[in-house]
Amino acid sequence: MDAIQQHMLDTYCAAQLSEPAPPPPGRHDRSVLRDLYRHWLTHPPTHRTNTPTPPSPSGV
Repeated sequence: MDAIQQHMLDTYCAAQLSEPAPPPPGRHDRSVLRDLYRHWLTHPPTHRTNTPTPPSPSGV
């Protein structure tokens, strides 16, 4: 099922329950990507090294 079909199904279900229709797919894509980019600029990913975990104190 693609996004348009899912939106049509959600709109139908909302109408049956007398609820407001959901926003169309892709409506908020630009703002979501912009927010993710801003978050990445302020919180850049850290590079992790593959360090082994220390053994547990119980030795198990």
